[in-house]
Amino acid sequence: MTGEPEVRYAQTSDDIAIAYQAVGSGPVMIWMPSLSNIRAQWRVPALRMAYERLSQDLTLVLYDGRGTGSSDRRAGDLGLDAHLRDLEAVIEAVGADRVNLLGYYHAVAAAVAYAATNPQRVDRMLLFGGAARMREAMGPAQTQALLSLVEQDWDLFADAAATAWLGWGSGENAGRVAEAFRTAATPAVARDWFAEAARMDVSDLLDQVVAPTLVLHRQAASQIPVEVSRRLADGVRNGTLVELEGSTPTLFVEGGARDLAMVSRWFLTGEVHRGSATGSGPATTGPTALTTREREVLRLIATGRTNASIARDLGIAEHTVERHAANLYRKLGVRSRAEATAWAIRNGAA
Repeated sequence: MTGEPEVRYAQTSDDIAIAYQAVGSGPVMIWMPSLSNIRAQWRVPALRMAYERLSQDLTLVLYDGRGTGSSDRRAGDLGLDAHLRDLEAVIEAVGADRVNLLGYYHAVAAAVAYAATNPQRVDRMLLFGGAARMREAMGPAQTQALLSLVEQDWDLFADAAATAWLGWGSGENAGRVAEAFRTAATPAVARDWFAEAARMDVSDLLDQVVAPTLVLHRQAASQIPVEVSRRLADGVRNGTLVELEGSTPTLFVEGGARDLAMVSRWFLTGEVHRGSATGSGPATTGPTALTTREREVLRLIATGRTNASIARDLGIAEHTVERHAANLYRKLGVRSRAEATAWAIRNGAA
């Protein structure tokens, strides 16, 4: 690809023009935005490489949320429903019956909400850097310190977000990312964007998500603790958590080729390539991979525990145990606790 793809516009149900780009061919993958400027992002060498690589296998769709980038700068409402209207407008403009969603940082909650309420339209999801309760991802002190700069010093915020928080380091990539942040929105819109994000809570929708969901984690505990990503993966019916090697809290920079291979493979086949991951994540011994929580439930089932006892041990609700049990029965191809116990003993999972 020699130039930046054409920017087109989708009209939302509340009459906001949303700038989007579509490039490539194959299954549609929509990269949902955080604070974005798609035109400026194409000028970041690492991101451009990621876009070009993903569009070799997929129809890659990028867009700027309302109030940001090349979209209508009349921000207005920036709550969850507004983000869903933006996404719906882009999907309709692209003309896709079914889509795959990549929810990145602040877009995670909106991705979950859309997948939960439109199960017939979402094939697979990949989530990175967010949470069902977004305040959990935004609460650590380092993040709050960064967000305090939004109104104090917008230029410093952009530089710090790119270099210190997201780990782009120095050089052309870092400078271009900082410029993308700086031009994504006004400080006032960014302030409102982050404030609304912190209020988003889709935890009650998690168990309605049926699309297979891959949750990737590579943030330090001072940014987003791994437990936040684990709760997200455990909350959806078919969730898988993979902890990536390294410490850079972004995709496609540290181990960029491996990240791209994992993302493409997931959206194309639903398989997780483990070459870029650490040992956290699903077991690979069943017909379909079990999540971390499902393995815990299986282990306790195999010891003869009741659902109520398992719920007390794991600190979760009994109906959540029942859901995990039903999911692991389906994945293992068994029909009862006895058959699940036998499977666990045969495969060393007891």
